[in-house]
Amino acid sequence: MTFFPLLQAAVEATSNNQGLALIGAGVGAGLAVIGAGMGIGNIGAHAVEGMARQPEAAGRIQTAALILAALIEGAALFGVVVAFQIQGKF
Repeated sequence: MTFFPLLQAAVEATSNNQGLALIGAGVGAGLAVIGAGMGIGNIGAHAVEGMARQPEAAGRIQTAALILAALIEGAALFGVVVAFQIQGKF
């Protein structure tokens, strides 16, 4: 529980609630990366399971999983860029 006093000190260190915006940017970037990791992990797990159940469709499943992982990674990158742009405003 030492995280909350650390956040409070960061907020008090800056003026005009800039600390809250910077904390929000960091949390937003972290959530985007965590969400992407969970999504790509889910795709990988289900793709391997699908290939194990139907080996003859492995090529199509692998291609679809790669495309979906790239789309999730792009969305996560967009979230991180937005969070860093918020950080850059202050």
